[in-house]
Amino acid sequence: MSGFVVTPLIIATALFMEQLDGTVLATALPAMSADLHEDPVALKLALTSYLLSLAVFIPLSGWAADRFGARRVFRAAIAVFTIGSILCGFSGSLATIVAARVVQGLGGAMMVPVGRLVILRTAPRHELVRAMAWLTIPALIGPLIGPPLGGFIVTYFEWRYIFWINVPIGLLGAALTTRFIPDLHEENVPPLDVKGAILSGIGLSFIVFGFTIAGRGFAPTPVVALIVATGAVAIFAYLSHARRAAHPIIDVTLLRIPTFRAAIIGGYLFRIGLGATPFLLPLLLQVGFGLSAYESGLLTFVSTAGAIVMKTTAQPILKRLGFRRVLVGNALISCAFLLGNAYFTQATPHLLMMAVLLVGGFFRSLQFTALNAIAYADIPAASMSNATSFAAVGQQLSLSTGVAIGAAALEATRALHGGGALQADDFAPAFFVVAAISALSVFTFWRLAPNAADELTGRKATG
Repeated sequence: MSGFVVTPLIIATALFMEQLDGTVLATALPAMSADLHEDPVALKLALTSYLLSLAVFIPLSGWAADRFGARRVFRAAIAVFTIGSILCGFSGSLATIVAARVVQGLGGAMMVPVGRLVILRTAPRHELVRAMAWLTIPALIGPLIGPPLGGFIVTYFEWRYIFWINVPIGLLGAALTTRFIPDLHEENVPPLDVKGAILSGIGLSFIVFGFTIAGRGFAPTPVVALIVATGAVAIFAYLSHARRAAHPIIDVTLLRIPTFRAAIIGGYLFRIGLGATPFLLPLLLQVGFGLSAYESGLLTFVSTAGAIVMKTTAQPILKRLGFRRVLVGNALISCAFLLGNAYFTQATPHLLMMAVLLVGGFFRSLQFTALNAIAYADIPAASMSNATSFAAVGQQLSLSTGVAIGAAALEATRALHGGGALQADDFAPAFFVVAAISALSVFTFWRLAPNAADELTGRKATG
């Protein structure tokens, strides 16, 4: 197997471990709360503490990779994530599991952006799309197999095994990283922007935390609004600082590059639908239609097959049509399939649901591959590490925003229907809202040049 495939697969394994962990944990929360004698709502702090850790440490990932070497940091990130998993498995209280999840978040914050940086610095430019396609798959597979796997483990074993299954994966990932990942270093690394790290950490963590708990009963709405507002103030303070800093930890001037700007802003809008779907769809199937978590997970698993098919077709599709056409047209197609979830009812045949999710998974994964590739098409080599950190921050914010918007729309619809328990009819407006927001990304993609990033696919100019 060629090097440009081996490296993405190794990095994809770490990404898969991270993605799988979060969705398996969500399924196991009821069993964990019973065992630890904690309220299930309180135990959701195990989810939010991980997201907070990501928000704080992701901006540091690019600088750490340049300073200490991408292979060393990536391998250390896998080790830290694995150690955090072991600690989660041995946790005996809410406080200890929250602390262990923070440790996991430190590892996860370094794994994804640093892994993407390794690919960008090792894959030939004409193979970048294919490499990113390999990397995209685990981001879709993890959330899909997580619910049935979590249900199976909790039902037939013990909830602690959901964390311990990361141990062999982590050991394998660390060994393969040592064997195959090149030792990449940068010369003349600038000093760490400490003030920027503090401001961005406060701002991002407060915003992500506020969006994550919105509509989930953690805190009153005014408190959530205050948390988000505090984060926004810190972000504005960081932007003011970044204009004066010689080497800001998040370089906002990269948004002047059209391809990067389209990937960040357009990708942010498009991924809002992705962020909301893992929250809305399982609730619809389980609460609205009365399916178990295991049945729900088996039903949604099929969209993974669409993502796998996409792996072999993304390169020729982009070469034939170009990035702008694909990003514009495919965004609308993906949103149409997302909107299809709004029309699911208890009477909808499961085979029809699976068909919608299968084809939708293909187009959604194609969009992610195109976004992940075009983001770095025109980034100078010296700015690559900063760009990967920036992109990771944008993705994390978009997913959190998607959950917040989906939850808010769901709560608004339930209120209009008189409150009470969630009903299947409450979900359709939420899917309409997030699909419409995702579709707005088209206006950003439309502004790209017709030949944008053609060198990544070897596409010849037309017309």
